[in-house]
Amino acid sequence: MVRSILKVWCVDFVMKHEELTEKIIGNFYRVYNVLGYGFLEKVYENALKIEFRKMGIDFDCQVPVQVFYNGEIVGDYIADFVIDGKIVVEVKANVGLGVADESQLLNYLRCTGLEVGLLLNFGKEAEVKRKVFETAKRCDNFKVG
Repeated sequence: MVRSILKVWCVDFVMKHEELTEKIIGNFYRVYNVLGYGFLEKVYENALKIEFRKMGIDFDCQVPVQVFYNGEIVGDYIADFVIDGKIVVEVKANVGLGVADESQLLNYLRCTGLEVGLLLNFGKEAEVKRKVFETAKRCDNFKVG
């Protein structure tokens, strides 16, 4: 009985924006394989822009996100990329990804209403984390762009 339930769940499970996510991650590894680690985030962002353009991927970079409380701005943030209006991408060049990095990405998702985010870390070891945030849990106190 458990096997048949698991089998149905696996067949029905579809990863949101899977094809686009795979392209972004592929570009990440192409850049990492050429540049390696040790540069500032801006270098990797610029290289990713080149790869996104080559693949015809629509993107916005350095996207402002404002957070509001009772109608007043209480925070200004900048998301590294929003890809095709669907996926937030945050670029890091750290030793490793931490809880704070994951929280930052989840808050961007929460405040933009987007559901899928990627953390791309150009550290000593290449590291990718994919996060999903259900739009039902998003906040209404935000403004993007």
